[in-house]
Amino acid sequence: MASPILLWTCLLLVAAPPCCNAVGIGLRVPLRSGVQIQEEIFGPPRLRSRTPRVARDVEDILQDVDFVDMIDNLRGKSGQGYYVEMSVGTPPQKLNILVDTGSSNFAVGAAQQKFLKRYYQRELSSTFRDLRKSVYVPYTQGKWEGELGTDLVFIPHGPNVTIRANIAAITASDKFFINGSNWEGILGLAYAEIARPDENLEPFFDSLVKQTRVPNIFSLQLCGAGFYSNESESTASVGGSMIIGGCDASLYVGDIWYTPIRKEWYYEVVIVKMEINGQDLKMDCKEYNYDKSIVDSGTTNLRLPRKVFQAAVKAIKAASSTEKFPDGFWLGEQLVCWQVGTTPWHIFPVISLYLMGESTNQSFRITILPQQYLRPVEDVATSQDDCYKFAISQSSTGTVMGAVIMEGFYVVFDRAHKKIGFAVSTCHVHDEYRTATVEGPFLTGDMDDCGYNIPQTDESTLMTIAYVMAAICGLFMLPLCLMVFQWRCCRCLRRNGDDFADDISLLK
Repeated sequence: MASPILLWTCLLLVAAPPCCNAVGIGLRVPLRSGVQIQEEIFGPPRLRSRTPRVARDVEDILQDVDFVDMIDNLRGKSGQGYYVEMSVGTPPQKLNILVDTGSSNFAVGAAQQKFLKRYYQRELSSTFRDLRKSVYVPYTQGKWEGELGTDLVFIPHGPNVTIRANIAAITASDKFFINGSNWEGILGLAYAEIARPDENLEPFFDSLVKQTRVPNIFSLQLCGAGFYSNESESTASVGGSMIIGGCDASLYVGDIWYTPIRKEWYYEVVIVKMEINGQDLKMDCKEYNYDKSIVDSGTTNLRLPRKVFQAAVKAIKAASSTEKFPDGFWLGEQLVCWQVGTTPWHIFPVISLYLMGESTNQSFRITILPQQYLRPVEDVATSQDDCYKFAISQSSTGTVMGAVIMEGFYVVFDRAHKKIGFAVSTCHVHDEYRTATVEGPFLTGDMDDCGYNIPQTDESTLMTIAYVMAAICGLFMLPLCLMVFQWRCCRCLRRNGDDFADDISLLK
């Protein structure tokens, strides 16, 4: 008969949570370096295939019980977003849906539109319910409008649950769907505050958590330029994984470092410092977060506020000064090309972002390589060359840590604990000299001062302003009132002195 201690141990192993909630985990077998383990599993860079990965240690086996079907469930094209297959309606209509952590609406093409090969046909679904409301959503690029409803939704390579979710049926759009992107809708994974038409429209992930036992957490591994396809698919095709309900230890190496979610609307975080090749930009940390800093899988570039962008580009130019590039390259308007296999990665600096840590006055840094912020682009005119676009751009809406940042890391959106985790991804692109890193902790000053707050005037100030304006108006009105009073008195005196009424005085 088994001892009670052994039975309890087995129960604890079976009930082990699907994701790590702190830096490091208890059951973890020590791992080798990121580069070493990647080359052992995937082979050298540029030689990886889509062959499913095999669990390598105890934790992987535990994780794979829940998440093996979700591994490699994302597809896409570099610069055009990552999508997951979803089934909508009864009978199911399969659609590819863009995964976007920078918005909150679940919306699908519901009419014939430019660049759409298929679309959601509401009239064919017996479970569709019309909410009789319209919705309009603009993005940084593109916009759409549609009609709200609800229907049954299932993710084939996701949790084994079907839910009723709010759906925006897109009836018209402008520069939203992308030629050749192969997705027909968008899955907004952010919070209700930024949902359209208002925050009362429950986002998809909120519905999923409420209607099922799926934990309030998901994680993304975007493989980007580091994931190369087989011969049967386009050479521009990339992949990745969206793990719904937890995180999978086979998708990252090292520890997961967490930063608090500052505000639950976008996935807003706080950047406390930025370095180019280890050199601090030495800017007021508020500048990095002006007017917010967010993690957004639906944006391609690393977007920076104007002052930060200018300082960063100046530093990158200085570091790569051995070669000259046209001004249009730094603006994202021109490509630069080298002969295949001769890209001088070594002349470009690494970029480090320091994020607020969970502990007081501590931060950690994520470091990205030029292989991430120089995005490969297929140039028809020079198909024999390796061509790249500068994937750092200027922003008027704050810092956006887009796909080029996320492609180096396994990113955990722990909504239940209001934090976002970063660990080095097992599929990020690297060379023999440098690799993306997540390191910490670093002692930092008062990081609460780094977050940007939109100036707001409190109620007492508004009341004071109102009283001052009333007093000014009173001063101007007083002489006028005195003049009117004097004129009326004179009229009364004259009328009392006359015995007849002038008919002209009755005309108005």
